[in-house]
Amino acid sequence: MAQRQFLTSIRLIGMTHLLPLPGAPAYGGSRQHVYDRAIADARILQDAGFDAVLVENFGDSPYAKNDAGKHVVAEMTAIITALQREITIPIGVQVLRNDAEGGLAIAAATEARFVRINVHSGAMVTDQGLIEGRADETLRYRRMIDARGISILADVWVKHGTPLAPSSLSNAVRDTVERGLADGVIISGSGTGEAADLEDVQIATASTAAPVFVGSGVRLETLAETFTLAHGVIVGTAIKVGRITVAPVDQAAAKEFADRTHQLLRS
Repeated sequence: MAQRQFLTSIRLIGMTHLLPLPGAPAYGGSRQHVYDRAIADARILQDAGFDAVLVENFGDSPYAKNDAGKHVVAEMTAIITALQREITIPIGVQVLRNDAEGGLAIAAATEARFVRINVHSGAMVTDQGLIEGRADETLRYRRMIDARGISILADVWVKHGTPLAPSSLSNAVRDTVERGLADGVIISGSGTGEAADLEDVQIATASTAAPVFVGSGVRLETLAETFTLAHGVIVGTAIKVGRITVAPVDQAAAKEFADRTHQLLRS
């Protein structure tokens, strides 16, 4: 499928963690500041050599479970539209905590290329309560709004969550891809910035032909081993100033990370 082929074409995704948006408890009262930070981070990632940027409303905690609200969809649509004028590498969308329809709507309106969905298949106990995957609704919604070219990158046993029902990781990966029809999967650690268990990554890769990305905790010192097991990585905290998730992207750290990735993939 074209959606899976797109994910196969990218290896290094950098995070653009948005500052709190209007309506969020921590919003600072300046839309322009939110836009300026997002644009600056995305430009650095592109200039460093990242393959894609994933835009996430990270600053909006505490997150809504499934529906982030019309205001969040509107703000993120405007921000990503602005980013599309500034960068040429592909953009992805994640609307926290698990607003798959919101993400797809934004992506369709802005010509973003992929969405990240934290719980696409199965059920997870999280700090937002029980979140159930709605792959059936998401796939039908993607078709209904003419967003069929947008790839779905789905977490399996997402960070900050615990599976509700006993299962093996291998079965969970297969269900996400074969029954949930995700185009690619993500394996992460227990929380933001926490390293994924590389044995879990190996299990995931052995369980599916879909591309497997590591979604948290990858650092320069673990990059080589990670790329022996996974198709790609999503990087955020490791390339931020002071390795602080909410800080701006560090230009030097992003460049070093991208250069090392390209060197590994050439060898």
